[in-house]
Amino acid sequence: MIHKAVPDAQAALAGLTDGMTLMLGGFGLCGIPENAITELLRLGVRDLTCISNNAGVDDFGIGLLLQQRQVKKMIASYVGENAEFERQLLAGELEVELIPQGT
Repeated sequence: MIHKAVPDAQAALAGLTDGMTLMLGGFGLCGIPENAITELLRLGVRDLTCISNNAGVDDFGIGLLLQQRQVKKMIASYVGENAEFERQLLAGELEVELIPQGT
């Protein structure tokens, strides 16, 4: 059986390269992988596709990755509280796929 537990975010993201797709958990800003986002910032990987419930806010969550231009595509249900997300979307700098949440 493969041992899937890792000791920290650095180990979990070892081998991550530009252009990869990540699914980031949480709902709204609750339960998001803060340590993983911090490690992504440190690594400086770019052109990421991020799949998440939301796009964070300007200074927290995925919003931090957006500020550093590390996200190429965002797939999410809710993006309404992030001014940098809106700016990049309207400027054509960010590819966006909105997924309905419920009916």
